[in-house]
Amino acid sequence: MSDGHAWDGNWRVRLYERVRERGYSSLTAFAEARPTASLVALADELGEDDVAGVQVLSGLLAEAEQRKQVTRFVRDVLVRMLSQSIPNGWPTVMDDANRFKVAKAIGRWSAYTPETHQKRVEQARAALRSSPPPPGWRPLGPDDELLRALLPDEEV
Repeated sequence: MSDGHAWDGNWRVRLYERVRERGYSSLTAFAEARPTASLVALADELGEDDVAGVQVLSGLLAEAEQRKQVTRFVRDVLVRMLSQSIPNGWPTVMDDANRFKVAKAIGRWSAYTPETHQKRVEQARAALRSSPPPPGWRPLGPDDELLRALLPDEEV
């Protein structure tokens, strides 16, 4: 993975040109077709040398804000972080190694969450700690039932 040229020129235009070249009307539609792919994997698919994961994240957030679906975006990012850190689902045994993997996913998720949703993410993190999901739980998209219970849609 190299995004050495990701910031050259107008990266937003390049990002959306690549999305359209692949037959999608929006970055969200492109990402939804790959619900467990990491942000870096999405960026690499759009342009291995000139699209960065943070650009994909930024574009997805902008589209979510326009559609008033930021909570769904927040759940989507959690799915991607969990898929990266614990690809086989929620650990059966929460030993130090698995605790680190979960913490890494949730920490990155928190870092990528817009300020408007930080309080809700803190509540969701606390709920995951106090009542962990069943072993093997692996959300495959932002509409996962457990995720919707943790972070229900609020936007109007």
